[in-house]
Order: sequence, then structure tokens, then C-alpha cells
Amino acid sequence: MAEKGYFVWYELMTSDMKAAEAFYTKVVGWDAADAGMPDVGMDYTLFSAGAGPVAGLMILPEEAKAMGTPPCWTGYIGVPNVDEATKTVAGKGGKIYREPTDIPGVGRFSVVTDPYGAAFCLFTPLPGQNWEPAAPATPGYFGWHELYAGDGPKAFDFYCEMFGWESSSDFDMGPMGTYKIFKIGDRDFGGIMTKPAEMPVPAWNFYINVPAIDAAIARITEGGGKIVNGPMEVPGGSWIVQATDPQGAFFSLVAPVR
Repeated sequence: MAEKGYFVWYELMTSDMKAAEAFYTKVVGWDAADAGMPDVGMDYTLFSAGAGPVAGLMILPEEAKAMGTPPCWTGYIGVPNVDEATKTVAGKGGKIYREPTDIPGVGRFSVVTDPYGAAFCLFTPLPGQNWEPAAPATPGYFGWHELYAGDGPKAFDFYCEMFGWESSSDFDMGPMGTYKIFKIGDRDFGGIMTKPAEMPVPAWNFYINVPAIDAAIARITEGGGKIVNGPMEVPGGSWIVQATDPQGAFFSLVAPVR
């Protein structure tokens, strides 16, 4: 539900839609379907897992390229009123990159950054739509949301104030600082940390659920992607890998077993 502050949609902006479609359908097991809008000249692909769509794929817009944005994944956070939420983000020191805009038959969205530089989208669906997240660890769905923040503690407070997220636990990562885990209701949904110095800009990173990590790593490398970090076991026993797709977009996978 939009009023609960969940990430409700994910979108890959890429330099080569066909190549990206082939890569993710192979690596994650998604189905892909054309959802373009020819009347407005927009190509769009829906990725689906099981019962329904989980993410979208589009070409990297010219205005994003002009700002130096590389191929990347973006997350949409559901809110009751996107216009009000956009103003609130700006009032707290964030920036508005795209004013609230209608998506015909779907809802309304805006593109913003938090006060410390990480981009995300706000989204209000049309009435009657269910945007509840899938059960934890459902293959093909997004299982974890991680922010490499400009300022971890301050960003954590910002998102909790904006969306009603709550602190679940803190994990001491030594020289890398504190990893602050947030929950929505009684379910842990992600973590926030100050970005490492070598990372050029603050950014969200999203983990896609897969059945097993080693087999997924093989599919990544066979498909032309590159492993950036992992495989690595994380607290709780899950296994993760961080990677880039062939067009350079950063993404991560999480699995219950190696």
C-alpha cells in the first residue's frame, strides 16, 4: 500500500534495452513483455516474476545522460500524495529532478534526491491497486534495499521521518561505519550506511532474490556482467553478490543458500 512507504516499483534505465532484457531474463529468470507507448514515442519493457510485473526497463533519457547519469536502477517509494511528498522532500533539503507527472492508467510520480544526494522516485498509484511487497525471499522479487548515503545517520533520520520507517538494529562494520537496518511494520526491509570514499555519488542499491548465489554468479559472467563484490555470507545466513550488468548498471542478488 502506498501509505506505508514501501518500495513499490523498480526501473532500469539503460543504454541498450534489448541487451539488458536478454541479460536479466537469463540471470534472474524474469519474463519480459513490451509495454511501450507508441503514441508518445516511449519504449518500455515490463519484467515479471510469477504472478505479476516487478520492474520496468527503459532507455536512459537524454536529460539524464546530459547530467552524466550512467545506466542505473532506480526505486519508487509509495506515498499517499506524490505532490505533497515532493514538496516535503524539497522542504527538507532534497532536490526535485522531475515535478509530479501522471502515468496514464497507472498513477503519478516524481523524481527527487534526498538531502544528501541519493536519487529515488515517489509514486502514488491510482485507487484500487495493490502494491504490497511479496513475501520475503520470493524468487524474482526485490528482497533488500541498501542506501550508500552521503551521510548515513542523517539520511536514516530523513527516510524514517518521510516514510515512517523505523530502526530495527545497527551493525558495526568497523572502519566502514555503522550499517543501520530499517523496518516497515515488523519486517526488515533494508539498510543505510555512509557511502565509501571510492563511490562517486550516493545511491540506492537493490537486491533481487534468486534461489542460489553460485549458480546466479555463473549466469552473470556468462551473460557478460562483472562481479564487483562477493559471494559473501551476511548476518542471518543469506548469501549476496554485487555486480554490474553489461551496460554498467550496478545491481545485487541475494539468496538463502550459496
